[in-house]
This record gives sequence, structure tokens and C-alpha cells, in this order.
Amino acid sequence: MLASVRTAATALLATVAIALAGQPACASAPPVSRVEGLLPSGGRYLIEVPENWRGALLVWSPGYVSTAGRPAANSPDAVTREWFLSHGYALAGTQPAGSGWAVAEIMPDAVAVLDEVRARFGRPARTMAWGSSMGGQVAAGLVQNYPERFDGALPLCGSVAGPVAMLNAGLDATWALKQLTAPGADLELVRVTDEAARQRKGKEILDAAQATSQGRARIALAASFAQLSTWSVAGTPKPAPGDHAAQQEQQYQAFMWAAFSPRQPLEQRAGGNFSWNDGVDYRSLLARSGTARQVKALYREAGLSLADDLATLAGAPRITADPAAVAYMAANVTPTGELRDPVFTLHETGDNAPTVVQAEAYADAVRGMGAGRLLRQAFVDRPGHCGYRPSEIIVSALTLERRITGRAWPETRAATLNRLGAALDAASPLDLGTPGFAEHRPGNMLRPYAPGRR
Repeated sequence: MLASVRTAATALLATVAIALAGQPACASAPPVSRVEGLLPSGGRYLIEVPENWRGALLVWSPGYVSTAGRPAANSPDAVTREWFLSHGYALAGTQPAGSGWAVAEIMPDAVAVLDEVRARFGRPARTMAWGSSMGGQVAAGLVQNYPERFDGALPLCGSVAGPVAMLNAGLDATWALKQLTAPGADLELVRVTDEAARQRKGKEILDAAQATSQGRARIALAASFAQLSTWSVAGTPKPAPGDHAAQQEQQYQAFMWAAFSPRQPLEQRAGGNFSWNDGVDYRSLLARSGTARQVKALYREAGLSLADDLATLAGAPRITADPAAVAYMAANVTPTGELRDPVFTLHETGDNAPTVVQAEAYADAVRGMGAGRLLRQAFVDRPGHCGYRPSEIIVSALTLERRITGRAWPETRAATLNRLGAALDAASPLDLGTPGFAEHRPGNMLRPYAPGRR
């Protein structure tokens, strides 16, 4: 036991030493060369290389692109950017020419910006892909598809189980809500022709259900199929384990964002519907959801028969997918778990886009490919989506870099990562925030997807 503690302490101190080498806490930031431009795709890029560049390059991929034409970013926030540049890291990032689920453009753009870095500044000693949300999924895809160009990946709050599994979960929730609360409603669940009308109608149905105890129980049941967190809203206290009403309120607040996320722009890119629920056993999904106890309690309080509602779902017409659309979404991009380089993922326990169970689905895929030694995962116990503190992001990147430059992972237990983050914060003139890493083991994702299997 003492030896393991000493090993963890040694790894901690070594990582801090690497991060702070030659960087007095009060030193002014070194001069930075900044280059912006257009890629052959029409996408934008931003490269920043400090005068004291130590050879490491981080390539940032953006999340879901709501509007086209935005300038490129190369980091998740200004404080994290300043910390990395002042400690000798180069940063690059892209912004696609298009909008929406622009993975098909972002992936090659990330490779193209690497060519720009090499042409202007020389070959990096090591290159790490990173990004948040959809960009985290892209980071996992880049290290999988271009292992010769990237040395590791840091997906932050990434949809690392891929879009097919994520959107199937959303369909399960919205389909169940419609069948149980408004079966005759004119609500497009797939093959959407009017996204704005879909959003309005979905909100109307959801709000009407929330107004009654029966409706609240059914929302909780629908939420269980998407494995929505019972602590979803940033800035709110965590509901007590037995406070089923407070847990349901959290799921209701997250339902539109997580389950009714826009589908029409994605279906237009994919050329059809990529989600299905034919053959799904919803009784089994509830039993494995992790929230069955809450659902059963709410049904009892509402005087409803859960067995009857599950029978209704079992007998309701199902939805089939368009194979070509599934193939498009799988290609853009569903991580297969086939790794040659290390990956360090970071998730919030209360995230719903993606839910934290995606981390376990990705880990299962990696282990299935025999690459478990290349993956480590960390968690922060808070609600919300991609609300990380700079200390948490920096610690995660340093942990990945140590694995790239060494032969083994440093200690990645939450207590060790928190000590490292606190040490970095204390040594920096920047406000990096107090890290909140926590030990967590996600449950299994109900409907993981791997290309070629259903």
C-alpha cells in the first residue's frame, strides 16, 4: 500500500514538474505567432504557436455548429487557452464551412490544419486531438481513423458511443412519451419535415404531461429509456436518493434538450432516418435503465399500472430506419474502439448530451478490440453539459501527454487528479478553479451500436 502511494505521488510531482518547467508563476506570457485562414474545404482555421513552443500541439474540434461562418476557435475557453500557450503548447482549431452535424467536414479539416502547422512551423513532436461534445466524438474518431497523424485524443463530454446510439436513445424517449400521453398527436418523431413545429408540439405534450402526477410518472418512464440523469440542471442541488419527485423534475427540465434534440438537419445530411425501435423490449430497457425504482415509485403514487403502460408500448407500431442513413451516421462518426494511440475521456455524471453511460459503451468497445490498456476515463460529479473548469481540462491533457511520452499511464484516480489540479491552480496567476474529479462507474448503455450490428 505504501509503495502504491509513493508511486502515485511520484507521478503527480513528475507531471507538475513537466507542466511548470521553466515557467515562473508570475512570468508574462511569451510572444505568440497567430495565423488564421481558410482551408481547401472552405472551413476556417486558427493556429497559435508560442515563442517557447515545446513541441506539443493540441488540435481542437468544435461541437455542434448552429450557424455557419463563425470564426475558428482552438480551445474550450480563454483561461485554458492562455495556460497552454504560456506553458509552451501550440494550439490549432477549425470551424467548418457548413453548420449542423458537420462531422464529415470537421474530420478532414483537422487533418488539413495539421498540414498548415507543419508547413509554417515544422513537425510537432506530438499531436493530440481534443474537442467537446460533438467535437469530443470527432477527437475519438480522429485518433481512430488517423493514428499516423495523431498521438492521442482527449474527448471532453464527447458522444463517444456515436450518434446512432445517442439518437436511438432520444427516439426511445420521445416515442414512449407520445404513445403514453398523446398517441394521436401530430408529432413528427423521424423523417422530420418541420423541425420548428416538432419542437413546439413536443414541448406542448411534455408540459401537459408534467401538469399531472400520471404524466410525470410517464415522463420518468420515457426518460429512463434515454437514461437521462436524475441530476441534470446546472447550479441546482443533487436530489436525495429517495426524492423521486425532485429527480423527475430534473429529467423534465432536460427532456427537450436531450430527447427532442433537432433531427431534421441531421436527417438532411444523412439522407433519411437513422433511428429505429423495431424489436426493442421496453420492459427490459426499464429493468436495466438504473432508474426503475424511481419509475415504479412514481407510478404507485400516481395510481397508474406500469404493467399496462409497458403492454401499451409493446403493442404499439414501431419505427424502422433507412440503412443508408444509418451507415452515414456511423461513418460520421461512431468510434469502434480500435485504438493504436492513447485516449483519455472526461465526462460529467449529470450530462445528458451525451449521457454518462456513453463512456461505458466506449470503454466496452475499446476492451472488445483488446485495446483497454490505451484508455483511461475520468469523471466530475456535477450536472450540465461541458461545464468543466480549466484545472480539470488541463489535468486531463497533461495525463494524456504523460501517457504519450511514457510507456504507462500515470495515476488517474480522482484524488490524485484533484491534487494535481489544485497544485496547478496554486502555481498559476490564472484562476483555474478547484477541480472536482470523482470516482464513478457508469451503468451500461441500453442500446449501444457498432457498425454492422443492431
